[in-house]
Amino acid sequence: MTGIIQKLHAIVGDKGLLTGDAVTSRTGNLWTGEALNAKAMVRPASTAEVSAVLACCNDAKQPVVPAGGLTGLVEGQQASAGEILLSLERMNTIEDMNETDRTMTVQGGAILEIVQQKAEAAGLMFPLDLGARASCTIGGNIATNAGGVRVVRYGMMRNLVLGLEAVLADGTVLDGMSGLIKNNTGYDLKHLFVGSEGTLGVVTRAVLRLHEALPGVGTAFLSVPTWDAVVALLRFFDSHVAGGVIAYEVMWRDYFELNTGDTSDVKSPFNDSVEFYVIVEIPLQDPEAGAHELEELLGTAMEDELIVDGIIPKSEQERQKLWEIRESFEPEKRRFDETHGFDVSLSTAIMNDYVETVRRNLADTAPQAKLFTMGHIGDNNIHFSVSDVAKEDMGPVNDIIYGPLKKIHGSVSAEHGIGLEKKSYLCISRTDEELKMMRGIKRLFDPNNILNPGKIFDL
Repeated sequence: MTGIIQKLHAIVGDKGLLTGDAVTSRTGNLWTGEALNAKAMVRPASTAEVSAVLACCNDAKQPVVPAGGLTGLVEGQQASAGEILLSLERMNTIEDMNETDRTMTVQGGAILEIVQQKAEAAGLMFPLDLGARASCTIGGNIATNAGGVRVVRYGMMRNLVLGLEAVLADGTVLDGMSGLIKNNTGYDLKHLFVGSEGTLGVVTRAVLRLHEALPGVGTAFLSVPTWDAVVALLRFFDSHVAGGVIAYEVMWRDYFELNTGDTSDVKSPFNDSVEFYVIVEIPLQDPEAGAHELEELLGTAMEDELIVDGIIPKSEQERQKLWEIRESFEPEKRRFDETHGFDVSLSTAIMNDYVETVRRNLADTAPQAKLFTMGHIGDNNIHFSVSDVAKEDMGPVNDIIYGPLKKIHGSVSAEHGIGLEKKSYLCISRTDEELKMMRGIKRLFDPNNILNPGKIFDL
């Protein structure tokens, strides 16, 4: 051990430092299976150790890549052979639960699913929910401003963080752990770290906002004939359900048929094929009476020709099986050697027109490509998956998907972030003035550019 590695070992000890095969034997990306590639992985056990590690690296101008659960989709946690990975996997404690204030204090390495379960045990809920819940960390969720299926009711991660502690590049610890809903005392610095992708500091602790657990949830899986009906149906449920829907997930026919086809473990629950499929979840104050109310709502929606058919699961097992159609990526992985994910945001009013434009242009430019589409819709977010195109040939595909967004004021990233993958397209969604300001903030917080350098933008 020499140089910076020896100094880091002195800070975190044997348990806190991995090198060589102990690093490269680990998977660096949950989705691709690629191995980690870094000079070392540092695993501090406390905020004090994080501070000392960053101060040491800053003095040496050693680049550091903060890593959460390594579930990101935009190469935001990708490290090179000359960089240090900083993982908070040993800082995974739930420190406090305040049931009166409905808050939870956690360390940055806490796993999302564990946080959800802890809240549920107290009759509360932490509403952030996404497919990688069993692996992703709260620190990573904060760094990427994670969204998921309940954003339409509860908001993004930004709406669920009341306070946080962050360590800057030079080791300075910013303590913003007040956890108050209302704290109008100047600049709210925590929001700078939410969505910063580890470029401004490392979030070591956070105070999370919890909500009361719902007495019951009503779920329906619906077949919908037209895009106009998809949009009208969302407004229909929102106008008939107190507090609005919990989730409203839309699958275009291509996505639905892939996830109920030959490579899927789940088959279509419907006899007839339509253009769109929707999973809607609504709160039920009285589960028994509410189930009848949901049936009546579906009957009205059918009379209004908003839906063709609908299924209400009779058990939690049935519900999970229906959700598998929306959440499973296994059918695509089994069928195709290489797939590429996109998440974009734009006005719901023009969303299907945009999807059809992408579909036509893709057919002209890359006719071998397979396009699959689904989205949250109620929060302006859709996801594309493109298969049968090699990574080195994705340039024209990226242009087809991202290019139209500038004119229609869309976003190249709804919830996954920018990382390395999207930084050349950031100018589509941000003005030159905004980018100049972002770079200025980065230089202020990290003058030596050691924290996740090259991610989001170049200095």
